[in-house]
Amino acid sequence: MPESAPVRIVHLGLGAFFRAHQAWYTQLANELPGAEPWGIHALTGRRPDAAELLNAQDCRYTLIERGPDGDQGIDIRSIVQAGPGAAPDSYRPAISDPAVAVITSTITEKGYLVGADDAERIRAGEVPGSAIGRLVDGLRVRREQGGGPLAMVPCDNLTANGEHTERIVLALAEQVDPGLAGWISDHVSFVSTMVDRITPATTDADIADARTLVGWDDRAPVVAEPFSEWVIAGTFPAGRPAWDRVGAQVVEDVEPYEQRKLWLLNGGHSTLAYVGLSRGHATIAEAMADPVCVEALEQVWTDAAPCLPFDSEAIDEATRALTDRFTNARIKHRLEQIAGDGSQKLPVRLVSVQRARIAQGIGIGAAFPVAIGAWVTHLATDKVNDPQAAPLRERLAGATDATERARIALSFLDSELAEDSGLVAEIAAHVR
Repeated sequence: MPESAPVRIVHLGLGAFFRAHQAWYTQLANELPGAEPWGIHALTGRRPDAAELLNAQDCRYTLIERGPDGDQGIDIRSIVQAGPGAAPDSYRPAISDPAVAVITSTITEKGYLVGADDAERIRAGEVPGSAIGRLVDGLRVRREQGGGPLAMVPCDNLTANGEHTERIVLALAEQVDPGLAGWISDHVSFVSTMVDRITPATTDADIADARTLVGWDDRAPVVAEPFSEWVIAGTFPAGRPAWDRVGAQVVEDVEPYEQRKLWLLNGGHSTLAYVGLSRGHATIAEAMADPVCVEALEQVWTDAAPCLPFDSEAIDEATRALTDRFTNARIKHRLEQIAGDGSQKLPVRLVSVQRARIAQGIGIGAAFPVAIGAWVTHLATDKVNDPQAAPLRERLAGATDATERARIALSFLDSELAEDSGLVAEIAAHVR
């Protein structure tokens, strides 16, 4: 791989997971014998800090693979340019660059919310407030400049994330200009993916570890477990790196894999986060040493299993792998980090399981009241990082008892489920 590969990918949402996942896969693909190199232009969210940190070291950084028995330092150079994603002189030329064939994104669930005035801002040539708004604005410029086709590849924990992104993008583009929506339909493919790799926040100790591993003062390392998974379904009209030759799976339908991951890993993570925090734990590994937390986790898996399109052997294999990953005490995956933005995560991680169980006539599972009760408890603490839950927290503050709090919180997630007084009572029993 050359020192600086030509930019052919733009990434939206420059964070640790992207640098430990898509950038790593691209690095591996670039290192294949005879491979055509693909460089990444990575854009931050609202704050430019991550780009400034990377640019200070020529976008080179270390991926620390942290296994139970030791660390491995991997030199990552697939990112060749980094910029502030909210600056129009950064994201517009990046997205409109005719050499760019792929746009990937990790903007999390809340990043898909579109601002009420985004369309008006785009029409006026101003900067829209949302990530999706800036994507549409960048595609507007690409169209005006005669840019060619590309693939949009969201890498977030959303069911059918490609289809979801397509609907939101086209709806906003239609408000801006029906001609733009038509151009996007003709020139942009939307690829669905499932991504999986535990990537805890980087600490000062990790920075010191990177220096020991690689022998230079890397101020921007990322840490990840050895396990990684990427399942991809869709078309790439202008090509892509050979991700499938370095571990990614290219399939016809990503839905079974994303359901398995969302319901077993992510649903388990959220449950461990809220139950674990209520019991004084700080990390996933600490929660896994608590029988109460483990019981809640295993019940999440039991509840989800009948609704997944995999046989019992495949489910058992998946949960054994998750147990090994969660008990890796050298990965300090903090519960507070996982607990963030629960109001956006819980509908796809836990509520959707209950919806599937009801549809199959097997009722609410045992894990759901425990997890939601712990979430309601969490919302009353000073550890909440969930801007979308601010109105909910105000309503909960005025509730007179646990039952009222449980009903208010459940109605926020699913108004129909909140009509089940028995379920509300079960959740209230777990509100502390």
